[in-house]
Amino acid sequence: MSTFLLVFFLLFAAVNLAYFISFFSFASAKTSTLAPAAAPVSVIICAKNEAQNLKAFLPSILEQDHLNYEVILINDASMDETLEVMENFQKNDPRIQIVDVKNIEAFWANKKYALTLGIKRAKNSHLLFTDADCAPQSKSWISEMCKNLQQEKSIVLGYGGYFKNKSSFLNKLIRFETLLTAIQYFSYAKMGIPYMGVGRNLAYTSELFYQQSGFASHLHLRSGDDDLFVNEAANSSNTAICDQPAAFTRSVPKDSFNAWIKQKRRHVSTAKNYQKKHKLLLAFFYFSQILFWTLTLSLLFTENWQISTSILGVVLLVKAVLYYKSADRLDEKDVVWLFPILELFLVFAQLGIFIANIFSKPTHWK
Repeated sequence: MSTFLLVFFLLFAAVNLAYFISFFSFASAKTSTLAPAAAPVSVIICAKNEAQNLKAFLPSILEQDHLNYEVILINDASMDETLEVMENFQKNDPRIQIVDVKNIEAFWANKKYALTLGIKRAKNSHLLFTDADCAPQSKSWISEMCKNLQQEKSIVLGYGGYFKNKSSFLNKLIRFETLLTAIQYFSYAKMGIPYMGVGRNLAYTSELFYQQSGFASHLHLRSGDDDLFVNEAANSSNTAICDQPAAFTRSVPKDSFNAWIKQKRRHVSTAKNYQKKHKLLLAFFYFSQILFWTLTLSLLFTENWQISTSILGVVLLVKAVLYYKSADRLDEKDVVWLFPILELFLVFAQLGIFIANIFSKPTHWK
């Protein structure tokens, strides 16, 4: 029996190792040297009950050094003071345009409907998206992200990280999961297989949006205004990545495991609508992860423990280099030292999320 387990362990260790070696396509890639863009940009922020976050983070949007941009603020049927906060900012800054969305029966609480109205209001063809709880990490965020909308590129995948709390295990777990997700979507984009982006930091052209008929193909789904749109519209020639530190955004992370699990359940439920080839790549990666760790733990209690431990050491070494190089690029190095624990915890947390989604539907846009 232990020999049987060892064979499967070696198989899935090899598969897992192959995935992580392929991720060096991002970790070892050269950073773009394009000059910052000067084309006019429309920054689009959809907010639902985000009055306090707008007060805290909208100033960092309005302080950008880009010479020509407008800010489209979408009030998505908020029940707090979101609209009032937007109007107060607008009084002092003519670059702000407000789209006040009212709930209608056909599109009740549908963020994609609200975003569509905001995109239609935009006067510029370069669209840059972020969330109300996000803060650009430099004043050149707009210029750095949108400089990549050149040379036939119509989608730019940016990095949307989370604010750091060095004393919190949950904070490290959230940022590690965000790092691993970024490694994947940046790497696949580098390999010519772009499959997703995050709405916390994403740019594309209005021409592409209208060519794709917007969110029409998945408008019935509450989630996926970012990743499903990219999954449908992106290809090997029209997609660029932006990993310049000046182009990062950071958001407020969840402060409880329950809230984080609910968020991840929404994300996982959307992924089932990806293109088949993307679903297969992602599913096989996850299965290689969970089987690698499960078989590793099982073989530690057999006569083959020395072989499994040696293979584990090799795999962890490759992963350590990959995580360190990627975290160095994305300013997340403090999570690297805990990666075996964080990865193991994340793998089995995701298993629980998959099982939970089978038996009940996750909640979506607020």
